[in-house]
Amino acid sequence: MNHKYLKHPAILVIIAIALVAISWNHPNTSRPEEDQRIEALLSKMSLEEKLGQLNQRGTSSRERGISEELKSSVRAGKVGSFLNVQSKESILELQRIAVEESPNGIPLIFARDVIHGYKTIFPIPLGQAATWNPDIVERGARVAAIEASSQGIRWTFAPMIDIARDPRWGRIAESAGEDPYLSSIMGEAAIKGFQTDDLSNGNSLAACAKHFVGYGAAEGGRDYNTADISDPLLHNVYLKPFKVASDAGVATFMSSFNELNGVPATGNEYILKDVLRKDWGFDGFVVSDWNSITEMIAHGFSPNAKEAAFSSAKAGLDMEMTSQAYEKHMKELIEEGRLSMDQLDEKVRNILRIKFRMGLFDNPYFDPEQDVLYAEDHLADAKEAAMQSMVLLKNKDNILPLNPKKSKVAVIGPLADAPREQLGTWIFDGDEKHSVTPRTSLSEAFGKRMTFAKGLSFSRDQTEEGFADAIKAAEASDVVLFIAGEEAILSGEAHSRANINLPGAQEKLITKLSETNKKIVLVILAGRPITLGNVLDKVDAVLFAWHPGTMAGPALADLITGQASPSGRLPVSWPKSVGQIPIYYNHKSTGRPASEESFVHIDDIPIHAWQSSLGNTSHYLDEGFHPLYPFGYGLTYSQVEYDALSLPSEISLDQETIKVSASIKNVGDKEVTEVVQLYAQDMFASLTRPVKELKRFRRVSLAPGESKTVAFELALKDLEFYNQKGEWVLEPGTFKIWIGPNAAEGLEGKFELIDAKDNG
Repeated sequence: MNHKYLKHPAILVIIAIALVAISWNHPNTSRPEEDQRIEALLSKMSLEEKLGQLNQRGTSSRERGISEELKSSVRAGKVGSFLNVQSKESILELQRIAVEESPNGIPLIFARDVIHGYKTIFPIPLGQAATWNPDIVERGARVAAIEASSQGIRWTFAPMIDIARDPRWGRIAESAGEDPYLSSIMGEAAIKGFQTDDLSNGNSLAACAKHFVGYGAAEGGRDYNTADISDPLLHNVYLKPFKVASDAGVATFMSSFNELNGVPATGNEYILKDVLRKDWGFDGFVVSDWNSITEMIAHGFSPNAKEAAFSSAKAGLDMEMTSQAYEKHMKELIEEGRLSMDQLDEKVRNILRIKFRMGLFDNPYFDPEQDVLYAEDHLADAKEAAMQSMVLLKNKDNILPLNPKKSKVAVIGPLADAPREQLGTWIFDGDEKHSVTPRTSLSEAFGKRMTFAKGLSFSRDQTEEGFADAIKAAEASDVVLFIAGEEAILSGEAHSRANINLPGAQEKLITKLSETNKKIVLVILAGRPITLGNVLDKVDAVLFAWHPGTMAGPALADLITGQASPSGRLPVSWPKSVGQIPIYYNHKSTGRPASEESFVHIDDIPIHAWQSSLGNTSHYLDEGFHPLYPFGYGLTYSQVEYDALSLPSEISLDQETIKVSASIKNVGDKEVTEVVQLYAQDMFASLTRPVKELKRFRRVSLAPGESKTVAFELALKDLEFYNQKGEWVLEPGTFKIWIGPNAAEGLEGKFELIDAKDNG
């Protein structure tokens, strides 16, 4: 650029206008008009009103009305947000008091856990991640936002983008799985669906990236537990989805319950201030999780509520959910000089900024007469999401799909007709009366060729009273559709399991049914991967349906009868047993990496064998080193072949991208959607790198016999890593590339990344 032109007044005006335009479009850049309104309002607020903006109040998820005491607090400007106010009348009344009767008329934000649907329930987030389809995730969030906002809710505590490597952890159901790239893509899609491109739209929801950070690494998969994560691992894995969420303009963050490397996240200055604010430039606000400020006392970090308030405020936490440490102690901390008015004002600015962006000052109310719940297109989207989420894990002799005009089926199992359970965890507002169950839809598909016997009344049922009827139904049929799993309450927050087999007497009933010598299709509805070692060889097919939501039945019936081919892929590695946990595909190699050649099964070790470690590698003697099903795995009703991997053999550091492609062909006789996955490995680096990392993926539809070339453009920046010095680096060397159907299979190639400067 010729800098002499910058002195021209007209050019300066144009540049100024352009900079303002950029600032308005970038989610984490200050907006002049917005800042002026915030400062004008802040100058009029009393200390009590400022403190009030930091307070989120509410009741349990079963709110039965608002007390006069809470109304008086709103009238005095002592509340900034409400949680779990359910009735439209209460929301409108509280907002009217805030806007018309409080000192400065600052509107409230009404929040609710709208996790995978409000009334129309979509699959659990882990199931939505199994679609490998960000468009369907965005549509689900959009439906949830439209329905929830019609009832006055404008803030949701989603998406949860914790990396989850342990299926014992109940909240894995809320996650997008074990991979930072997949979690990033799905989290960004959810944020876009909730917030739209304009957060001031009356039918948008402010999204909340949670839980910041490391909650999914809780020790032993036990909720609320300790997480110890090295700084490189934190940045290379656990922080990545949150950085993408920040860049996507997510309105809020939520601190996590767990401690991170000895410091509770709610009072962790490194992640809340250094990373989130300074490094990423986030300018929304951070809310605590439920009571997580005062829970720092139980952590052994803060001796009392006052010190907990001090640590959280100093660390950069803005709004307190439900507990009252800020309300009771912040003023005293300021008077003592331990916290400054500037620190308080910054928190209030962060909260007001989001309220302005939500359009609440200009339009604080909503139309209570809207009729959008369970709209026809919402139900259609929910069905499509459920159908795309289901993962076919086994299909011996291509038993699926079934011909409803020829096959006699016995529908058996505790989840076959359980309208509430199919909705899954975190569905406070879901109504089971609107659930369409598998039994209902399969009855419509098969008509008189279907019989039903529940066998077990609920998933944990230990009795065998229904066995006889189930066996009788099986004997009179060609195929048994056993719809198994776990009740919704067995996953989600505070519902971790040490044993993740099918609960109750389900395995026993499956064993009994297998003795009839009938074909068995096992359909599983659950919030986590289920260990199948006791029953896998007794069934002919396994279709994993997660908790699919309102439209579980129609989605399942379409897949069972071949109206559609399964396209879901696992967003987590599936363990053979809990003893393998944690097991995840993007692990490190170790000095003695496991291999097929070195593995010796426990039953193959000779009696009195010589005690030696030589030749052995990093594996379990009984379960080996592979999961039961790898990350990214899923079958279809056809077969796709991969061929003709193409990539350069050499690429320079000063290039920005690398192009990689492969040919895929549907060699079967049914239309199919293939999820083509691109993985990479930095083979030798100053910090050891994982054996494989997902970098790109694409859903590709293929007609029978059709071939397509699938090309990916991979940014070299995506190969960078955070090293032990706290630097993001990209080092020259050898890189492997795979294009395939999952993390364990595919075409393999490699290229050399060179520094052109070193070559003169």
